[in-house]
Amino acid sequence: MNLIYRSTRNNEETATASQAILKGLANKGGLFVPDQIPAMDVPMAELAKMNYQQIAYEVMKLFFTDFTEEELKHCINSAYDKKFDTENIAELVKKGDAYFLELFHGATIAFKDMALSILPYLLTTSAKKNGVKNEIVILTATSGDTGKAALAGFADVPGTKIIVFYPKHGVSPIQEKQMVTQRGDNTFVIGIEGNFDDAQTGVKQMFSDPELAKELDAAGYQFSSANSINIGRLIPQVAYYVYSYATLLGRGEIEDGEKINVVVPTGNFGNILAASYAKQMGIPIDRLICASNDNKVLFDFFTTGCYDKNRQFILTSSPSMDILISSNLERLIYQTADRDAEKNNAFMADLGSKGSYQITDSMKEQMADFYGNYASEAEVAATIKKMYDACGYIMDTHTAVAANVYEKFLADTKDNKKAVIASTASPYKFTRSVMNAIDPAYDKQTDFELVDELERISGVKVPQAIEDIRSAAILHDTVCETEDMCKEVKKILGI
Repeated sequence: MNLIYRSTRNNEETATASQAILKGLANKGGLFVPDQIPAMDVPMAELAKMNYQQIAYEVMKLFFTDFTEEELKHCINSAYDKKFDTENIAELVKKGDAYFLELFHGATIAFKDMALSILPYLLTTSAKKNGVKNEIVILTATSGDTGKAALAGFADVPGTKIIVFYPKHGVSPIQEKQMVTQRGDNTFVIGIEGNFDDAQTGVKQMFSDPELAKELDAAGYQFSSANSINIGRLIPQVAYYVYSYATLLGRGEIEDGEKINVVVPTGNFGNILAASYAKQMGIPIDRLICASNDNKVLFDFFTTGCYDKNRQFILTSSPSMDILISSNLERLIYQTADRDAEKNNAFMADLGSKGSYQITDSMKEQMADFYGNYASEAEVAATIKKMYDACGYIMDTHTAVAANVYEKFLADTKDNKKAVIASTASPYKFTRSVMNAIDPAYDKQTDFELVDELERISGVKVPQAIEDIRSAAILHDTVCETEDMCKEVKKILGI
């Protein structure tokens, strides 16, 4: 049975999985969601015997129903290969009171690799299936990690170009160096004088511009997205939550059917929404713990039912979460508003005009499995040091947000079910913030001196992704104002 995808802003706009992947964003800014979340059709005891690639197939075949088995397995096996520095693709390690799901063993040492390694294959397969002749232009905004992972995934992929916008003063030095040194004749990186929300808004406006779409088509191009708004990004993330449960079961850490909690550091809401989808598939997940940094718009939302972006935007040591408009939350809003596009449109219109919206009590009740809290900058640093002092394990700033919020969850609820914390980036990606948390005296050292010191104290080898940028040349140095983003895209494409 083919699963149908529908726009959150128009119940009449539908697509197959491959069409939704290809398009990225629905018309009028809508997001594609499956008409239903399919139930997992393999017993957990069987999943517990499988490797990551096999579990990914069992999950994705239920969502990407217009792909053949051969097509989907080709995408999965091409993505999850030697690009990862562990045969397991993701590692699940027990530290302190929780299990850390290390999602940073890919080519760019962040969790975005888990989905962006496969997206180019899903996209090019979708293009063939739908007879697309245009060159596909991947247009993406990044708060730091998506950009590099997308660039690495799409570099020199035939029939594609990729253009990434990032906040010039809102990413870590390592994140920026990774992007601006990216090789590939089809890769373009542009810094903007603004924050991530400005970049994301600019990209969404270009997607929603019918005149621009006509100009692109006339020139032989069409847009698609590598952001988590693309269903081809979101569904591969579901697989690692299924994998984490299966791994715990396979190790004998839990009984079959025993419920676990999941903790996710959250900015754009895609990563925790993927955990929610895993739960809806029948994976025994109880609470979905949504961890925010000082930009705590999601904490306030889950506390009050009011989403309000009218607040100061704070630059933190966990920049991938420095977001005030959590785009993927719209998928949850649509789902809890009885999958009614008109109701969803009213909320999104309020967000656009007033900068806020208030959900109904009925919708809030449907979100009871979500728990929200946040960690301040001081708490993030203290959590990194506490874990290092306790067991020598060094986590990055985003993972520390999640670990700190998990401590608050335990204090608030006394719920001590086994918990999986999504560890979303290597500490090597945020070396200065991590090392300063361990000892402020480190701040006197250069970025790459800190890299070597982190290797010494952690015993974890410097990842190849960091070695690659030590002496790499800057290849992308364009910076523009937010209002000039479209002009820059046209310049790149020669239209």
